[in-house]
Amino acid sequence: QVEVVESGGGLVQAGGSLRLSCTASGHTFSTYTMAWFRRAPGKEREFVAAITWGGDSADYTDSAKGRFTISKDAAENTVYLQMNSLKPEDTAVYYCAARDAMYYSDSLREEREYDYWGQGTQVTVSS
Repeated sequence: QVEVVESGGGLVQAGGSLRLSCTASGHTFSTYTMAWFRRAPGKEREFVAAITWGGDSADYTDSAKGRFTISKDAAENTVYLQMNSLKPEDTAVYYCAARDAMYYSDSLREEREYDYWGQGTQVTVSS
């Protein structure tokens, strides 16, 4: 059974940085796509970034481009989200998601495309 577990959230001042980690287990992930979503207070969950495990395809929402970087460590079965220049509007619960999809497509920005989810980690950015 596939399991994904996030860690690394916390409280940071505006302009600061955090690195989130997502460790996956229970399967061989070479054909998987891993993604980060977030849900801000009072809002729907939204796509942040995604990466294909076997290749180098990475995708970001516009608000994350230039500030966030998604990467992977295949040996550790871990995906990271490095978040720099954080803003108060980045405050949210961040979720890691996974699905068996070797090739990336724009549809993988939709949360319904993902089969496995972590429990979420809180990121709070103070002004």
